[in-house]
Amino acid sequence: MRLTITLLLFFSLSLPAMAAAEEVDPALRDALKQAFAQSNSFTDRFDAEVWLTDMSGRTNRYVKDDLERIDILRTVHAEADRVELPVSLILGVIHTESRFNRFAVSVVGAQGLMQVMPFWKKEIGRSDDNLTNIQTNLRYGSTILKYYLQRSKGNMTEALARYNGSYGKVWYPEKVYRNQRRYED
Repeated sequence: MRLTITLLLFFSLSLPAMAAAEEVDPALRDALKQAFAQSNSFTDRFDAEVWLTDMSGRTNRYVKDDLERIDILRTVHAEADRVELPVSLILGVIHTESRFNRFAVSVVGAQGLMQVMPFWKKEIGRSDDNLTNIQTNLRYGSTILKYYLQRSKGNMTEALARYNGSYGKVWYPEKVYRNQRRYED
């Protein structure tokens, strides 16, 4: 009985993700393809050191390894710059989605820092991509979020709900906004 309930719960939570895999937006697929064809965001070394030191202190309890933490922060900064979104927003999404665990996997199969669904790899012809790779995950996640922001005509609350798969609800965007404030200058 317990196994049956567990399986039913798993499949009921997986259905939206499976349905999403079948209803791929061609424009988002193109945006992801283009994102992998581009890409440094710090123009001043001093600014980079100050920002990295500050953010490293704010995230060290989540990422113990210094080199990995700096790699995440540098990549977040570069990706936020590339898609023209606030760095604090991307950090807020990461905090909300995975608490900076690049190996996180959700019950529906989303992976990595920004919890990207694996079907996107196939959709853009990059099936060998590793979504636990910092650069890869942040490239996917930031591109998807930017696309949803454009699709939502600049409405960030709507874009965040779309990103999370909770369109029409505000609990997820509110959580991201709370976490975003942790990383604002």
